[in-house]
This record gives sequence, structure tokens and C-alpha cells, in this order.
Amino acid sequence: MEYGVREPLPLKQLGQATVTKYHTKHSMLCSADEAQLMRLLIQLIKAKKVIEIGVYTGYNTLSMAMTLPTDGKVVACDVTDEFMKDVQSEQYFKEAGVESKIDLRLQSAITTLDELLAAGEAESFDLVFIDADKPSYDQYYEKSLRLIRKGGLIVIDNVLWSSRVCDPEKRISDENTKALHNLNMKVHKDTRVVISMMPFADGVTIAMKL
Repeated sequence: MEYGVREPLPLKQLGQATVTKYHTKHSMLCSADEAQLMRLLIQLIKAKKVIEIGVYTGYNTLSMAMTLPTDGKVVACDVTDEFMKDVQSEQYFKEAGVESKIDLRLQSAITTLDELLAAGEAESFDLVFIDADKPSYDQYYEKSLRLIRKGGLIVIDNVLWSSRVCDPEKRISDENTKALHNLNMKVHKDTRVVISMMPFADGVTIAMKL
């Protein structure tokens, strides 16, 4: 039993469909308690515009879209919608009545973030969730800082990386571990933000832009 976790029905169904279809890859799925934290953060800061970097089957995309107000928007960034098609994510988006809130961009997230900046959307977003390829995390972080408003949040997933970031050897030998460790150190010292690193799920850092 997961005390305190409340999953709206379409969200629970999409999560179950993902685990059933990708039983060997379900670890890529945002955990239910982490998704609930994201919903709470969105409500706390009264977010309307959010960015998700790394969509997978759209579980967290749906979770955030269901929490946003009717005029809210999730810019969902991924290089493929293969996983979404396999579990028919769009069906759950429609059942929840939030398909109009989801702006799926199928290309490099760096390209999408650059396009948003070029379109004059700097400092207009309330929250960014980063959960994609680890070597690009630093670039995602820097561009996200330009896109969110003061008081906005950047939520970074996998910052503990199954504790591998605590292993000095893996920090050198493994590209993903090295990238996460370096970003952790950078964010810890970054005077542009205040942070909280929480050791739940696979480690989550919340950074608020000053």
C-alpha cells in the first residue's frame, strides 16, 4: 500500500498500461509519489505553463496536464512518440479531457528549448521537469533557467542514479553518472537558485529561481 498517493483514474490506467507493455522498462516511468509531488508543486506555485523534458509514455505529462488550469499548457519534449503510441496514451489524454493542454514536440529537447527562447518566451514558464538523457542535463538546466520566471521551479530527476553518483569510480568511468554528479555539484553551488535535494524515488532536486 502506498500511503498518501492519490492517482486519478486515467493516470492510474496509463501507469498500469505502461507497466504491462514495458515490464522490462517500467523503471523509466515516473513513480506515483513523484508525480503526486509534481502536482502539488504546480498547485503551490499556481503554475500555468510547464515544460517536460523526457515524456516516455506520457504518464507525468498527463499528471501535470490534469493539474493545470483550463488555460494551462505542458510543452512535452521527446525525440519519439513510439512508447506513447504503443500504450495509446492519447486515449487517456482524451478521457481526462486534457489533450488540448499538451503540446508535444517530437525533436531534440535542446531544439525545442531554443525555439521557445527565440519565440520570446524567456521567463514565461513556471516549472520545468527534467528526466531525459543524462549527458544533456546541464544544457537542459541552463536553458530552463532562462525560460522560467523568478520563483519558478526546475525539478531534476535521477540525481542519485541508484547511488552511483556516490561511487568515485563510476563518476569517472560512466558518462551518465559523471554528468549527474557534475550537475549536482554545480546546482549545489549555484547562487541563481535555492535548492532541496530529496532522497526519494531515484533522487529529486527542486531548484527555485531567485
